Amino acid sequence: MAAVSAAMVLSLGLAACGGSDEPGGDGDTSVSGEIVVDGSSTVEPLTSAAGELFGEENSKVNVSVATSGTGGGFEKFCAGETDISDASRPIKDEEAAICETAGIEYTELRVATDALTVVVSKDNDFITCLTLDELKKVWEPAAEGKVTTWDQVNSAFPKEKIDLYGPGTDSGTFDYFTDEVNGEEGASRSDYNASEDDNVIVKGVGGSANALGYFGYTYFEENASTLKAVEVDSGDGCVAPSAETSADGTYTPLARPLFIYVKNASYADKPEVAAFVDFFVASDAEIAEVAQFIPLNDEQRTELETALATLKG
Repeated sequence: MAAVSAAMVLSLGLAACGGSDEPGGDGDTSVSGEIVVDGSSTVEPLTSAAGELFGEENSKVNVSVATSGTGGGFEKFCAGETDISDASRPIKDEEAAICETAGIEYTELRVATDALTVVVSKDNDFITCLTLDELKKVWEPAAEGKVTTWDQVNSAFPKEKIDLYGPGTDSGTFDYFTDEVNGEEGASRSDYNASEDDNVIVKGVGGSANALGYFGYTYFEENASTLKAVEVDSGDGCVAPSAETSADGTYTPLARPLFIYVKNASYADKPEVAAFVDFFVASDAEIAEVAQFIPLNDEQRTELETALATLKG
């Protein structure tokens, strides 16, 4: 979970005490219970930060956040095992169909923006920028067992073994990256070190000067002492991932929306879930700042508030 400073927690706690009559939020500590969340490891720091901040005013509520990947999270969500599903991509048609068959109605809430970040070790002295074509040359299925040294990607690179780390196939990050870079969701070489735990990728890439990996921007920011973000050239020059380049559209195509999916029945029947979701939306910008995510712009914020109003009914 992203570190949440005591000062920021206090600041948000005070900001939440605005006299609202919503149950459980804004100083009302009468709500209690368990909120079960699973899904994207990218979104986990955001939801965990929201849960910790919410807990400052609602100490009787436990927000449990697990990380089985976006796909794994939707499996549990559509099986009725969770109240909220963290997702780093929209729900797929086949996943939505499973939810519908199971009678699980839900509301999609976009809560932040992420700059999917390609990283190398700080010890890597030859990669500062990669084109989309070079990324594809590294990660496409045809590269498996064939593109094994860096000079095969770019003749200016050394003849050193490529050491790859990335999310597993249940990850929304994997789906998004393969779609945008390789041109087809799920299309990827399989001879790489795969993990649903982004910290495994952090350690792997940080420990090898010839390694390359990718994950959400938050994990890069938390580990900038050992990792270097690779700039991406999608045709208009090299652009580094940042809040600014993601917001202004120049970090393309790897800037992406992040979501939580709320089970409508949980919101209607469990006051603790309603209170938490209301708090999440009301404090979304501050939560994104605490968890080192990119906050929504004004238009996206309006869409979030409209979606919540629909959920409220």
